[in-house]
Amino acid sequence: MKPEAAIHLVVGVDDDFRVRESIESLVESAGYTVLVFSSAEEFLQSGALARTICLVTDVRMPGMDGIELQRRIRLERPELPVIFISAHQDEEARQRALDGGAIAFLYKPFDAAELLEAIQTALNHSREA
Repeated sequence: MKPEAAIHLVVGVDDDFRVRESIESLVESAGYTVLVFSSAEEFLQSGALARTICLVTDVRMPGMDGIELQRRIRLERPELPVIFISAHQDEEARQRALDGGAIAFLYKPFDAAELLEAIQTALNHSREA
């Protein structure tokens, strides 16, 4: 485990239990502290935003979608790196996410190494900010 890794809270938001499990297992295996939520609303109500150093979120979810979550987070934490994951080849959503400042946009099933690389890029971005 990297010495600084334990202080980093990586949050995953996805309505699919299996994806949340995958994110949790992968991020923990890399030595980071992780919390997962089944909805954007659950995450925003949890109080974890202030401690989050990287957010991994699905685009399409019931209730608030990932793009709206990103927009709301930007109001409070404009520097927070966001990584999107999606099962849908939706170029408009991808462009909106990237225009909104997303660090990466990955398609499901995502490659574990690719997601970990995106998280590391996000953490590097956070240190520079």
